[in-house]
Amino acid sequence: MVKKRQNKVIRVKNSAKHSQKSISQNKSKPKSNSLGAYALVTILVIVFVFILVYSFSNLLKDEDAYKISTCGDGSFYNTCSITKPYMCEKGVLVERARFCGCPGGFSKNVDSCESQLNNGPKEIMIPYLLNENNHEINFKVYKGMYDLLSNESRFISYNGEEKPFRVDFKFKKINEDYQRAYLSDLVVKIQNLDSDKINQARIAISLVQNIEFGESEKRTVIGDNKSLSYSRYPYEVLYDGEGVCGEKSELLVSLLRDLGYGTALFYNKAENHEAVGIACPVEESYWNSGYCFVETSGPSIISDDEINFIGNVKLTSKPEIMFISPGISLPKNLEEYSDADELIKIRQKVEQGKNLNPSERDTLDDLNAKYGLVEIYNA
Repeated sequence: MVKKRQNKVIRVKNSAKHSQKSISQNKSKPKSNSLGAYALVTILVIVFVFILVYSFSNLLKDEDAYKISTCGDGSFYNTCSITKPYMCEKGVLVERARFCGCPGGFSKNVDSCESQLNNGPKEIMIPYLLNENNHEINFKVYKGMYDLLSNESRFISYNGEEKPFRVDFKFKKINEDYQRAYLSDLVVKIQNLDSDKINQARIAISLVQNIEFGESEKRTVIGDNKSLSYSRYPYEVLYDGEGVCGEKSELLVSLLRDLGYGTALFYNKAENHEAVGIACPVEESYWNSGYCFVETSGPSIISDDEINFIGNVKLTSKPEIMFISPGISLPKNLEEYSDADELIKIRQKVEQGKNLNPSERDTLDDLNAKYGLVEIYNA
């Protein structure tokens, strides 16, 4: 009887062990299922992220497909530009006088516009620097237009107490209708070279800076055997291939205005010097005017207003600021701003008689090559 009871107990114990083992096995199954579900969710998330990234990258690649195609002046494909007689065709402004018409005073000749001033054509080559590479623009000028401007009066008179100001003479020279129509051909060439508005400004600035500095041999007679230095119109600067600071500044401000930029002219009376202002962030501008200083007598960096002129002259007087045109502005963080700051620091160190370290000499060499800088400028 004892043995039977013991065996029964043993069987019960064994049964209990088996039961515990079964319970333990059953408890582990939900954990395995949980891990599997977690892995599945992870895989689904990875697949979703991959699809999202792939779709976004394709969207970026096809970004241009969602843009309306335009030419360098902003006109849409297969539409007439506001600059007659040009039409935007496949990213290039081309003459299409048949459809787009001609400026006032010009007549159609198939797709071109002609004027009685189109006589005595002369091809000129104007060098410029962009992205450290030397280039040239081929441009045609006409003696007929040149002669017209040579005979234009340089004087302004008003009735009563009204008197002309310096800026009035500037407007008289840069707003001449025929001249503006002829200069528009040069503006279009710049727009066809690069659709980027910043590069268009760089090209225009470099073009004018690389025109030789020179004073006209002509004189303007003012009566009683008195005369003044002859002041060229912007088109005459192109035709002659030279100009002084004021003349070259008038040419540059004409080009920048028609490229769409806000512009001004700076006149430092004490130093008798004139330069161009192009709209830019106030913190980078000349005398907090909202216009960056642009020297025109020779190659220089936009916003460098501490240039050395002949006779070790610097511009220290407060300038007369002549507003010329509203328009777009150069952006923040333009590389020229930091480059100008670097050059000014190096220049100041040299002026203090200090030697440049190897890194500064390399920086100076790089800036000279990048902008084609000159050491002395003409005031």
